[in-house]
This record gives sequence, C-alpha cells and structure tokens, in this order.
Amino acid sequence: MRLVTAQEMREIDRRTIEEYGIPGLLLMENAGRSVADAVENLLGDLRGKRVVILCGKGHNGGDGFVAARHLLRRGAVPQVFLACMPEEITGDAGVNFLIWQRLGQKFFQLATAGGLQLLKLALLQSDAVVDALYGTGFRGKATGHAGRAIEAVNAAGRPVVAVDLPSGLEADTGRVNGPCIRATVTVTFGLPKVGLVLEPGRQYSGRLVVADISLPPALTPETGPGRYLLTRELVSSWFTRRPATAHKGNFGHVLVVGGSRGMVGAACLAAQGALRAGTGLVTLAVPRSLQDVAAAKLTEVMTSGLPEIPDGAVGREALPVVTSLLGNKAALATGPGLGRHPETAALVRELVRTASCPVVLDADGLNAFANEGARLAERVAPLVVTPHPGEMGRLMGKSPAEIEADRIGNATEAARAWGAVVVLKGARTVVASPNGYLGINTTGNPGMATGGSGDVLTGVIAALLAQGLDPFRAAAAGVYLHGRAGDLAAVETGEMGLVAGDLLRFLPTACREIEEAQGRL
Repeated sequence: MRLVTAQEMREIDRRTIEEYGIPGLLLMENAGRSVADAVENLLGDLRGKRVVILCGKGHNGGDGFVAARHLLRRGAVPQVFLACMPEEITGDAGVNFLIWQRLGQKFFQLATAGGLQLLKLALLQSDAVVDALYGTGFRGKATGHAGRAIEAVNAAGRPVVAVDLPSGLEADTGRVNGPCIRATVTVTFGLPKVGLVLEPGRQYSGRLVVADISLPPALTPETGPGRYLLTRELVSSWFTRRPATAHKGNFGHVLVVGGSRGMVGAACLAAQGALRAGTGLVTLAVPRSLQDVAAAKLTEVMTSGLPEIPDGAVGREALPVVTSLLGNKAALATGPGLGRHPETAALVRELVRTASCPVVLDADGLNAFANEGARLAERVAPLVVTPHPGEMGRLMGKSPAEIEADRIGNATEAARAWGAVVVLKGARTVVASPNGYLGINTTGNPGMATGGSGDVLTGVIAALLAQGLDPFRAAAAGVYLHGRAGDLAAVETGEMGLVAGDLLRFLPTACREIEEAQGRL
C-alpha cells in the first residue's frame, strides 16, 4: 500500500479537481459519507444513537458536517461542536456548514462561555465521537479550545472515528507534541498518510480504514518510486514459484563472515537465518579457533576457519581466504559477532570495497565505518546496511535522538549518499533505497528487542539476495518475514520470554504464509 505526505496528498487533490474536473464538493461528500459508514460499522443500528462531532474550520470540518448530515439521515442524533467562529468556515466546508444550518440543525461553539462544559455533558451521553478538528496541515501542539476538547474526548472513553488522521497528530512524521485524539478507527482518504503508520502515530490511529473518495487511479498508482507499507500482499508479489526441477544450486550460496571469541553465537544465528529463509547453501567463516565450535552447533551449515589475531578475532590476514571463499557465492553477510578490533575493522572495510557479490553489513561491520559513513559508497557491489539508531548515528555523525526524530528523512538521506539500501531498525523499521523506494514495516513486536535478533535478520536478507531479489526487495521482504516470525513466536511464548532462536523456529511458518498468499500451497 502506497503512503503519502500531506503535500503529496494536497497535490493529488488539486490535480483531481483542476485536471479531471471532479469537484471538491464531491470529494468532501464522499469523504463524509465514508466517515458515517465507519460510525455505523462501530455502532450498528444508528437509530437514536447520539454522536458528538467536533469540527474545525478547514476541509476536515467540512467532512464532519457531511458526516453529521448522513448520520442524521440514518436516524442518529448528531451534535456538532465548532472549534472556531462560524464566519471562519469558508469554501467547500462553508457550503456544507450552511447546508447543515438550512436543515434546521443546531451547532455549539466551544469558544462561548460554558462551551467546554456543554461538550463534556454531551460526551457523557454520547455513543460515539467524530473527530474532524484538524487535517493534514496540522503541525505543533493543539492548544486553546481544540486542545481542551481533545483532552475531554480522551477522558470520556467513547469510541472515536477520526477524520483522515487523529487531531494533534502530524501527518508526515507521526509526532505527537501535545493533546492528541486516541482514535478507535481512523478513516483516511485516497491513500494513507505516513504519520499514521509511524510511531507514535500508529498508537493513536486505531484501526486504519482507507476510503475511496473517487480520486483518479492515475494519480494514486501502486507502482513506481515512493513510500510503501510492507504488507503480506505486497511482499508475496515479489516471489515466484520454485520450479519442480529445482536443486540447491538454484537458490544461491551465502557466505557469512563473523564471530570472535565469546561472540560466535551471533554468526551462527546469521547463518541459520539464511538457511531458514530459503537459500540453498550457507558457509560460515569464523576465526580458526572457533570453527569446531561452530561446526558442532550447525548441522546444515558448512564452516571455514579464518586466520585470527591474538584477541580471537579475524584480521586483515584473512582477506585472501575470504576473497577465495567468495568466488562462487551469491551474497555475503558480515558483521555479526566480529568484534571491534582495528584489524577486524580494516578487513571489513576492504571486503565491502572489493566484494563482487551483494553484501549485507550489520553490527560490528557497521561499526567499522563509524564516523566514516561516506566510505560505504566506495565499492562495486550492491550493499544493504542494517543499523539500529545508535549505529546509524555513528555512521552519520548524529545522536540516536536525532536519528529517531526523523527516521524516514535520515534513512532516505543515507541511502542516497551511500548508494545503498538502508534498513533503519526499530519500531516500524524503515527500508530506504537510493532510487527513491521506501518501505515501512508492519510486523514485529517489542519482544524482538533481544540479543541476536538483528543477526537473524542479517542472514534472512542475505538469503533473499542470494535467491535473486533486488536489494530493496530483499531487504524489505527480509524485514517483513523477520517481524512476522517474531509475531508468530510471541503468540506462543509471549513477548517477555522471546529469544532470537524462536525467530528461527517460526521463519518457515512466516515464509509459508507468503506461499499461501500466492496460492502456491
């Protein structure tokens, strides 16, 4: 599903009206009717049901007036409250406000003496609330009458249908800087806005309904560069059926380079993640003293010992061996458990620069480029980097707080600067490509915040690269499957007790769901 910013949505609306001749009043009518439908879906039979409708002066307020009219026609008892002066309501919203008055219907003003108390009394007697205060142009903090009205609605505990997005939420960032409606359902129009799917916006939006308001399909394409919500339907469309005559060589050979004294488990998790995500063969290269440990732990993975430095990590001397191992590999994953010795970091930098197959770089592999992120562009092969906010901050010379403040902006900036696919991990992981594609993940849960989870993801992405997916799709599908495995695991174990090994157990089930979505099973 494609996502848009507020400005992009405004441009779509403008072109709909100016180029296609579809009147704004018709778009508003369709939007308001969709909101009334959502209220009816919540409450069932509307006869006698009391619905409080909060309206601002803009297009959202106009949608609220239309919704009130449709609810009235269906037997409900709408009560309209204005967060502005009546004379401030103009344009299409003003037309629908006038229609509401000509129907002989009342409205109440929050700005009048006792207006807020009237609202609180109405909320006590209401069955539902429609939030039509602010639209996509909102920025900052809801204050004054509107802010107090939002607080009153949240305190009342009634089901709320938000119009386009909850009032108090920023459409492009998902930020909440003050009072914000906690919606039961958000009815958004045409295409969902980015802030509805990012944290914390997602927590305020409730169930998301995308309403068709007759926007021309040519203006809302589902293909081409842009932002996409990573769903099962989208991810499954990227995979093809495995031929009946397939053998392991058809699905690629992944080389994992990782591990050091005390951290060989991270490399093993990455190798197992690659196998569980469908690659045909995996070779794990670890420091020579740890090869027997890895071989004993991994039944289906081939192992190779690398020259090591006294600290029990791999150093630059391992470069010729790794280069030789790469000769027939379809993808390289490196970083998990490598450690931060300067010799190891030098090896990683040279591997990234010279590798001829796609590379997935994670963990200590990323730390090898700390404060030198620009060097990631010095290479010949496709690259996928998978930082958490702390690692991303070190690569970009920013604090983790700065990274989190604009996850999409930072991921997009880095992808373009490095010519790489960037997987910025965290709640609603962001996947950005240098050519303008961006994915926001829909799977995963807090239980996955556990040691080794990222190592599994590294292996999954490498496996999908080895099977022929392009770097953006491999990264995006890997993130989706990894999160889905975590969701399935949490159902069985709960979030508190979830460990990285549980992700490996449920990866096949997550992959099976993709096959089922394609009708392959």
